[in-house]
Amino acid sequence: MTRESLVVEALVELADNLVDEYDVIDVLTVLSRRCVEAIDVDAAGVMLAIPGGELQFIASSSDSMTVLELFQIQAKEGPCVDSFNSGMAIINHRLIDPDQRWPRFSPLAISKGFHSVHCLPMRLRGRTIGALNFFRNSPGLLGDDDVVVAQGLADIATIAILQHRTTLNAQLLNEQLSSALNSRIVIEQAKGMISQATHCEMDVAFARLRDHARNRNLRLTEVAAKVVAGEVDCEDLDDPTRQANP
Repeated sequence: MTRESLVVEALVELADNLVDEYDVIDVLTVLSRRCVEAIDVDAAGVMLAIPGGELQFIASSSDSMTVLELFQIQAKEGPCVDSFNSGMAIINHRLIDPDQRWPRFSPLAISKGFHSVHCLPMRLRGRTIGALNFFRNSPGLLGDDDVVVAQGLADIATIAILQHRTTLNAQLLNEQLSSALNSRIVIEQAKGMISQATHCEMDVAFARLRDHARNRNLRLTEVAAKVVAGEVDCEDLDDPTRQANP
């Protein structure tokens, strides 16, 4: 297949995997394997930053890549670490031993049969979320066309991941809002029941509900739900007015 056909096939496969609730690891595994097919490299791997900012290994095209990616994390040394921290690409770095830049990483990479490395930051609008790493078995240079294709695939993956995170955050927010609204409904129901059963104003009913929860280290919604379910008698709730005026 021509390079153009391989790139188109890679794009189609990536797009096909970007469905609702898609598996990020699966998508990035597809990306790493397709990079090996479409670009003049022998292995590829992907690292992403977790919310705390530390890199984590996500996917690779081969077991030998997995070992190198994990070593970079443990040693805090290597192309992915540098590219992620700087936000800059590393192109056509020849691996030698000894290597002043990566004194521990380079010998290990050479022992795995690799002799040159390239790394592209996964970056969008000034935000770097990870790095895409490429290795070659020979010291040859990676051509400009290869770099363009690799960066394009990295950009697509970056957009997909950021969109995925945005969706998850939106879902979490919606769940929190729904939970808050449901809690509010339960609390209002409990207040009404307390007010009716004890012949008190609604604000007093709420005070009794809140004090009862606080005095027992319980959540307000939990106590309200028990009142509505009849598991707690309204008359048994703590009464702040009675405590203030014994």
